[in-house]
Amino acid sequence: MDILGLLIPVSLFLGLLGLGFFFWMLKRGQFDDPEGDANRILSDDYDDHPKD
Repeated sequence: MDILGLLIPVSLFLGLLGLGFFFWMLKRGQFDDPEGDANRILSDDYDDHPKD
């Protein structure tokens, strides 16, 4: 039972850390265009060579 005194605060800290990173990524615009990549791969303009 003594281990619960350590595991509960550690799990709460990791959960809050993950939530903080999620909100940070939302603020940075990480999830602004979820459909863009899906539509881009289907276009005829797809090229196997990288752009210069």
